[in-house]
Amino acid sequence: MASSGNVDKYFLPYQAAWIADASRFKICEKSRRIGMTYAQSYEDVAEAARKDKPVDVWFSSADQSAAREYILYCAQWAKLFSVAARDLGEVVIDNDNDVKAFVIEFANGKRINALSSNPKAFRSKGGKLVLDEYAFHKQPEELWKAAMPIITWGYPVRILSTYNGKGNRFYRMVEDAKKGNAWALHSTTIEDAVKQGFADKVLSKRLTHKEREAWLSEAREQAGDEETWQQEYMCVPVDESTAWLPWETITNCEHADAGVPTLYAGGDCYAGMDIGRRRDLAVIWVLEKRGDVFWTREVVRLKNKSFAAQDAELARVMKLYNIKRLCMDQTGMGEKPTEDAKRLYGEYKVEGVLFTGAVKQNLAVAGKQRFEDRLLRIPADRTIRESHHAVRKVTTVAGNPRFDADRSEVGHADEFWAHMLAIHAADSPYQKVEYTRVAARKVIGRGAY
Repeated sequence: MASSGNVDKYFLPYQAAWIADASRFKICEKSRRIGMTYAQSYEDVAEAARKDKPVDVWFSSADQSAAREYILYCAQWAKLFSVAARDLGEVVIDNDNDVKAFVIEFANGKRINALSSNPKAFRSKGGKLVLDEYAFHKQPEELWKAAMPIITWGYPVRILSTYNGKGNRFYRMVEDAKKGNAWALHSTTIEDAVKQGFADKVLSKRLTHKEREAWLSEAREQAGDEETWQQEYMCVPVDESTAWLPWETITNCEHADAGVPTLYAGGDCYAGMDIGRRRDLAVIWVLEKRGDVFWTREVVRLKNKSFAAQDAELARVMKLYNIKRLCMDQTGMGEKPTEDAKRLYGEYKVEGVLFTGAVKQNLAVAGKQRFEDRLLRIPADRTIRESHHAVRKVTTVAGNPRFDADRSEVGHADEFWAHMLAIHAADSPYQKVEYTRVAARKVIGRGAY
C-alpha cells in the first residue's frame, strides 16, 4: 500500500489522522459527506491486503447503496496500489438467513465484506468490524449485540457516523468516549474540514479565507434550518422528540404577508416584549387580530441596545399600532422597564409577567394550541422559525416539566417568548372599567331594601 507521503497526497489532515490512529477501538463523530468512509476504505484495504497478519473486514452501513459505494472505494485503492484482488460482486454468505454481501477477495485469501445493516448478517463471523453511519441503522442495539463477538480475538473496531438525535447507542458511545474510556474519539465538523482544505478539494482550486467562508455560508443556507446544520454538519445531536413545536407546525403558520408593518389594517393589536440586554435580544412582537386569526405585524429585534433605546422603540410601537394590551417579561432586569411602561401607558394596559416554570408552561401550551389550530400567521423567517423550534420540553429530576432552549448565536428563543407574551396579551385582555357611584338604598324592614 501507499507510503505516509502518499497518504498525505490523497487525504486531508483529519482523514490522515484517522488512518494513522492505530487504536483498537476508534469512533468518529463527523459532518456528513466529508470523506471519512473514503478514508476508512483505504485503511481496510491496507489491513486486509498486508502480508503480516492480514484480517477479514466486516463492514456495514445504513443501506445497500452506501455499502456498494464503500466497496467501489476499496476496489479503487486495490487497483491504484496494484494489490492483487478480485471483486466478487454480490455474494450469498448465509443461505439460511438470505444474507448477501459485496465482496472483494485478496490474493492472501482475506476478504472485505460490505453487508446490509441486518443484525443476522454478523452472526458467526470473525475479523475487523466497521460500522458506518451507525446512528442511522434500523436496529442499532441488535446489530451491536450480533456484531461484538466478531472482534473476540482482538480484532479492531471502527465506528463512524453523523448524529441522528440522542436516543441511540452511537450518541451514548460518543458521550462515554468523551468521559474517557478505551475508545479513541475523532471529531470533525464541516468547519474543521473546510479549514483543512475540504472546500478547496471540492472546488478543485486553492481558496482564500473569504472564499471558504462564502462556501460555508452557502452550505449553511442549503441546510435549511439551524437544527439540520448543527446535527448534520456541526456534530451537535438534537433530540427532536423534545421539541415543543415541530417544524411542520411552525411552517404551516408562515405567510409572506406576516411581519410587514405596512400591511397593518388598523385593527386591535396585542404586543409581547421579552427583555434582554447583553447576551440575549430584546424582542417586541406585535399581533393584529383579523377575524379569529392573529397576524404578526412586526417583530422588533434589539441586540445589545441600551434600555433607553429599548424604551424609545417600544414608544414607537405603542404609537404606531392600536395596542390594546402589552405583556412584558418582568423577570430580573425586566422590573424597571415594566414599571416604566405601566407608568407611561397605564397599568390597565401593561402586564408584567414573571417567568416562573408554571408561567412558562402556561404560555407555551397556549401558544402551541394557537399554532396547531393555525390561528397564527408568522413571517417565513429562518431566525424566527429556529427560535420557535429551539424550545424544548424536558422533565426535571423532580418530575416537573421545564421549557427552555439552548443559547445560540441568535439568542435564547427570545422571539418565541415575545410571541408567547403577545398571545397571552390577546388571550387575557384587561380593560379599564369605568363606573359611577350609586347611593345605597335605605333598608326598610328585615331582609328588604
